[in-house]
Amino acid sequence: MDHFAQLVLSGLFVGSFYALVALGYSMVYGIIKLLNFAHGDIYMLGAFAGFTVLSVGAGALGGGFFALITIMIVAMIATGSFGMVLERTAYRPLRSAPRLSVLITAVGASFALEYGIAVAFGPTPEVYRIGIHGGTLDIAGARMSYAQLAMTAIAVVLMVALDTLVRKTRSGRAMRAISQDPKACLLMGVNVDRVISRTFFLGSALAGAAGVMAGAYYGKIDFLMGFIIGLKAFTAAVIGGIGNLRGAVLGAVVLGLLESFGAAYLGSEWRDVFAFGFLILFLTVRPTGLLGERVTERV
Repeated sequence: MDHFAQLVLSGLFVGSFYALVALGYSMVYGIIKLLNFAHGDIYMLGAFAGFTVLSVGAGALGGGFFALITIMIVAMIATGSFGMVLERTAYRPLRSAPRLSVLITAVGASFALEYGIAVAFGPTPEVYRIGIHGGTLDIAGARMSYAQLAMTAIAVVLMVALDTLVRKTRSGRAMRAISQDPKACLLMGVNVDRVISRTFFLGSALAGAAGVMAGAYYGKIDFLMGFIIGLKAFTAAVIGGIGNLRGAVLGAVVLGLLESFGAAYLGSEWRDVFAFGFLILFLTVRPTGLLGERVTERV
């Protein structure tokens, strides 16, 4: 039972990272039906934004959780702003274009981000010089470090804040309305472009926060770190029902648990095979995802 509890906690911890990135996929797809494949690289950009702040202000920030929160806020602002710029320059002019054109643009933006960071910082991994130390906490016979517990708590707070914003605020109602009928919203006086830009800001900011936490926990970052987590976050969004925010979180938790148990019983080298194999099998049974709704298009 102790081993089982340890695998569950490890899966929840990894799933919290996936959830923050998967929410951005679901938000953007839900509002403009765009698969933003550059989103995983915004996660990478957030990690490098935090690394830059650490490099410039290492003496003033010191270490520990104060430094983590500080660089996370800066990274969220930086990645959120970049997400708005990306939407304005790359996606908005193609909003009425065929979806294949937008998809190719997203892939191009992904490569531009990856190799732009490689040119700026170099291709070798960078060390995240932030000391997050502490003891461990026993939970149901399993051990979880205070760093893991704090990062999971931060991720949960961010997810709850986003869910509250979308469901309880006027801006959130505008997002949900545009996802249903953008033309009607435009006729009703809603500034559709501004709401879409705000959606990109929120999704990109969450990805940036996940990038900082990953860099702080694993201790190193590189320009390709967003590729695989982008695929996995997209997988989590599809499992939960892409376009559904709570479904994205649920899918991320399921994927994290699958990876944790798959690595324990099949070996770490089979972890990704197990996760993506489950996606294929799952979609044959429920193509709309766990919380997705079947949509009938009017002709």
